[in-house]
Amino acid sequence: MAYDPDNIFARILRGEADAHLVLNEEHCMAFMDVMPQSPGHTLVIPRQPAEDIFELGAESLNHLVAATRRVAQAVRTAFNPGGVMVMQLNGADAGQTVFHIHFHVIPRYAGEGLTLHARSMADARQLDEHAAKIRAALPAP
Repeated sequence: MAYDPDNIFARILRGEADAHLVLNEEHCMAFMDVMPQSPGHTLVIPRQPAEDIFELGAESLNHLVAATRRVAQAVRTAFNPGGVMVMQLNGADAGQTVFHIHFHVIPRYAGEGLTLHARSMADARQLDEHAAKIRAALPAP
């Protein structure tokens, strides 16, 4: 499958679709997942257009992993979960639904079920609050 420049993440990068931003830097962007698996579920994407980890250039991957680590640290500080799951899916058969490479940073708490995707949209005001909380905890690059 060829990269679709009209996927939702490409549209967010171009400012054509709204997102609850956590991080907006030269190489990467992070924003709240609108269908979160738990409070604080954040997505981290590279600016480079790439469908999956196999298409992303090495330098962009390095920036993406570093940004994902920073976001994960901020999520852990902001939400104090029992654990933090970092997940990255490649291809439909692996569960990827948006074909622009991205990492999920998901706070996990005791008793929560582990699933790949949530089924309902979150309240936009709550996502704004969560994004602000994570931004405030974001460590410097």
